[in-house]
Amino acid sequence: MDNEPYLVSLTHGYDEEHNCVYFHCAKEGKKLHYLKSNRSIWGQALLDYGVSEGQGECTYLYASVHFSGKITLIENLEEKLRGIRFLMDRLEGNSENRMANVSPDRLKNTVIGRIDIEYMSGKKSKEVTI
Repeated sequence: MDNEPYLVSLTHGYDEEHNCVYFHCAKEGKKLHYLKSNRSIWGQALLDYGVSEGQGECTYLYASVHFSGKITLIENLEEKLRGIRFLMDRLEGNSENRMANVSPDRLKNTVIGRIDIEYMSGKKSKEVTI
C-alpha cells in the first residue's frame, strides 16, 4: 500500500513444472489487501535441517531460496484443485487420499493464489542434498 514494503507468511507448495508457488489465504484481511494492491512480490523459503555436530565441528544444515514474481488470484476451479494438491503434498506428503475430502463447493470459497516466479536464487550448506 502506498508503495510501502510488506511481509506476509504463506503456506505454500512449489510447482516445479510451471515454476510457480501456490498458496491459500482468507477471503479478507491484511494479507489479501496487500496482495491485491501490489502484485509484485519478493519471497523466501528456508529448509532448516538443524545442527550437525562432530569431531570439533558444529555445522548448521540448511537450504534457502529467494525469489521474485507476480501474484495471480486463481478463479478457475481446476487450477484451484491443482494448487491445493501442491499445498497438501508439501505439508503432508501424498495428497491423493485427502483430495477426496476437498469438495468443489468448498473450494469455490477458498482463496488460492499463484506466484509466477521471474527470478530465483538459492544457497545451501554443502552437506545438504536436495
